[in-house]
Parts: sequence; C-alpha cells; structure tokens
Amino acid sequence: MAEDFTDIPTTTLADLLGRAQVMDIGIRPLWAGAPRVAGPAFTVQCPPGDNLMLHAAIYRAEPGAVIVVESGDLDYALAGGNVCAVAHRRGVAAFVADGLIRDLAEVREAGFPVFARGVIPIPGSKQALGTHGAEVRCGGVLVAPGDVVVADEEGVVVVPAARRAEVRAAALAKLAKEAAESLDDWEAAHRARIEKNLADLGFTG
Repeated sequence: MAEDFTDIPTTTLADLLGRAQVMDIGIRPLWAGAPRVAGPAFTVQCPPGDNLMLHAAIYRAEPGAVIVVESGDLDYALAGGNVCAVAHRRGVAAFVADGLIRDLAEVREAGFPVFARGVIPIPGSKQALGTHGAEVRCGGVLVAPGDVVVADEEGVVVVPAARRAEVRAAALAKLAKEAAESLDDWEAAHRARIEKNLADLGFTG
C-alpha cells in the first residue's frame, strides 16, 4: 500500500532513487509542521490561469490519494481554503502542485498538507479543460497515475509504481542499518572515506 511509505523519510528515498525522482526546491510545504504524507498519485493537468481540473479532482480522487498538479502558473491560485477543506474531508492526503494556492491561514488551520510553489490571493478561472489520469510533470519530475508520492519538510519524492515493493524493502533495510550504527561508528567510516577520496585526488593538506 502507498500509505506504507509514511514511515520512510524522503531523504532515505532520495538516496535510493536519485535526483530524477526528487521534485525541485520550489515545491515545498506551505505551512510549518505539516506531517509526512504518502499516497498514490491522482494526476491533474491545469492550463495556465485555470483551476477547473483540480477543483473537479477533489470529487474524483480516492481517499488516501495525493493530488499532483501540473500547472506552472505563477499568476493565479489553483485552490483556496474551501477546496482544500473539502479535499481534506473527502480523504485526499495532500495536494502537490506546481503552482500556487490562496487562503493559506484557512488551509493551515484545517491541517491540510499542501506542497506548492507559494501563495497568491487571486483565483484562477474555471473555463478550460486539462486532464485527469495522464502523466504530468510536477517540480521537474514525471509523475504517472499510481506512482507513490512521499512529501515531508525535506521535499517531495516520487516512487515509480512498478518499483514500490523493491524501494520500500531497500528503504527499510537502510533505515535499520542506520539505526544500528552509533555516531562513533558513522564518524570513523565517514572520516576514512573522506580521507581516501582526498588522497585519491592528490590532496595533501
């Protein structure tokens, strides 16, 4: 289950998956203290200046889904307080949006996690069709429906659906190994590796 990733930090997943699966730093939590969220992607594409498809998505996404929005628009908000509140009430885990929202105080008070580029007070229109259920690009990462999206204060990582079991097993093994290692053990191994790399590069200082 996608929600099984809520106990895995994005840093661990990023170590395993690499840069290509990590959204850029502009996609960030919009309020402090938001919980880590994980869920299957419900993908949405909104044309610039329009938010119709996101507003429709809150009635179509299954509970537990992370609604992932391709927009790239930095002039108009994709959603506001009421849309986020209804999504939250219907069981949507979070919004991850390559765009902006508004009514941040209401969203924060409701406790609905939103990861996006920022806020702006003016709403978009609801006149243009985009897509649901197609591959989208959000924060520079291609996201397919059903991919596992994990988001926390460190950022957003996308786990391809076909690799879900493999990545989860590797992440749990990595976390267990780290938990069993003392800071002294880590320091010794780290220093040895750093000194070797320096020596290999000819550094003698």
